[in-house]
Amino acid sequence: MIFPNTLKGFLNGLLGFCLAFQALGAIAEDALPDTLGENVELGITEYTNIGNRGKVDNPVTALDKDKTKKSTTDHTKLKELQGPFNSGPEVTRACLECHNTAGHQFKKNKHWTWSYTHPETGQKLGKSVLINNFCTNAKGNEGMCAQCHAGYGMTDSNYDFSNEENIDCLVCHESTGTYYKTPPTKGNKACSIMFEGKKPIDWVNVAQNVRLPARSNCGGCHFFGGGGDNVKHGDLSSVLFHPPKDVDVHMSEDGENFACIICHVGEGHEWAGSRYNMIAKDEKEHAKPKPGLERETATCEGCHGDKPHPLDVKGLKLNDHVDRVACESCHIPTFARGGVATKMDWDWRTAGRLKNGEGFKLKEYTQGDGHHRATYKSIKGSFKYDENVVPLYRWFDGVMKYTTIDTVFDPSKPVDINSFDGSPADPDSRIWPFKSMHTVQPYDKGNNTLVYMHLWGDDDAAFWGNYDFAKAIKVGMEKNGIPYSGEYGFIDTYSYWPINHMVAPKEQALACEECHAKEGRLKNLEGFYLPGRDAPQWLDMLGLLMIVGSLGGVAGHGLIRLFLSRRKN
Repeated sequence: MIFPNTLKGFLNGLLGFCLAFQALGAIAEDALPDTLGENVELGITEYTNIGNRGKVDNPVTALDKDKTKKSTTDHTKLKELQGPFNSGPEVTRACLECHNTAGHQFKKNKHWTWSYTHPETGQKLGKSVLINNFCTNAKGNEGMCAQCHAGYGMTDSNYDFSNEENIDCLVCHESTGTYYKTPPTKGNKACSIMFEGKKPIDWVNVAQNVRLPARSNCGGCHFFGGGGDNVKHGDLSSVLFHPPKDVDVHMSEDGENFACIICHVGEGHEWAGSRYNMIAKDEKEHAKPKPGLERETATCEGCHGDKPHPLDVKGLKLNDHVDRVACESCHIPTFARGGVATKMDWDWRTAGRLKNGEGFKLKEYTQGDGHHRATYKSIKGSFKYDENVVPLYRWFDGVMKYTTIDTVFDPSKPVDINSFDGSPADPDSRIWPFKSMHTVQPYDKGNNTLVYMHLWGDDDAAFWGNYDFAKAIKVGMEKNGIPYSGEYGFIDTYSYWPINHMVAPKEQALACEECHAKEGRLKNLEGFYLPGRDAPQWLDMLGLLMIVGSLGGVAGHGLIRLFLSRRKN
């Protein structure tokens, strides 16, 4: 059949478009590995690491290196703990028979409530409401995120916080290293391989082997926040379970062997120290209590005081810095040390790519300890990592303000997930080190707010398995009663994480020239005069000569007087 030229041209164009579209699909598929090698992994497995990690540390040695202090109770002999137990709540019920006020105390703790009202800003904070720029939101995804809730059975936001028997005593107190937690609800097909092959928990054994919390207890959740090892904070990683001394002088077993509770001391299940309400400058009169003894704050000054350096010429000058520079700024030269990388960049826009119809991850970053880290995951998008990172330095007054689900912003500018103030003119501010995390994440284009996403669940709207942003956002917002325009886009966000851990030995503290230089660490910190950075070199040299001359004059005068006094005698 002969077609008119116009119709023939149209059909040829349509055929060309179809072939091009098919080719693009082939390219997209061919861009992925044809065979599943060591760098490719199907499904979701990263959350299997939550929980205690093998050999545990002994927190008693941090206070008593001779190990002479023993518990006054042998829990293996208590009749209440002989079992049988078939679940965590049954163990908790037995614990509360003796520790009969622990439940009342713990119900006020942030680890249980996931809620906190900031005393200065009035903002309601906590995992129950906040949005972050990692997995975005715990609210609505409790079926997965509650794997790190200090309780049992939190499946949604309607959790019964009054039921003390659902408090998880073991996650903080068991010492065998065999206890683990699984998500309280089922995920999608892509998540089905999680926790396969795990041995059943021996409830009697873990119940009888309890002690004060150690690094292995706290780190089981805090080292893996945000979806993996050292992903979130940058200074909290699995290396701190048993760190070398040059990674953390306080936690190293070759150093002080501190457990987390040595600094984060608490009474009545309330612990000192929180990123929600930090103390940038601790000006309280400290009696310098020994580590592990009760204190109100988890600060360096709490143990070391505000004049921590020796009273010699150099030490006196260093002590003069304490008023304006946080201890961490000099004594944590870099974070993400010890071979475990931290995530610095996350792009949600690329999430949803499949290999043979399945979600997958690409492990293309090899960190210092030899482990491979995923640079792409179908459930989350693309990532960039870094190690031995020089912090971002900013003036900080201790008050963090947060972008919440109802915060309206200008979409033409990046959004700060959390922000803070501080200046050299503010006596309550000091120069602090931070990790800066960049993410490209979804937002509501109609209302100019961030969004809750429905990530976890065994349904067709859960993003972790169906990879549909439109459905996941729509359900995530509706399920939590949040207005949604129906149109989503992506926006750059930043979050800022104060660096407090990975304190290096004093020999590795920053040298003066690291900051007092034109291209030093503080080159972009404005609003104050910094010797070595802001003055002409000749002026700095003149000042140095004057100091040396003054010291020399004083020393010379003293020597002359000493010489004359001896001649007189």
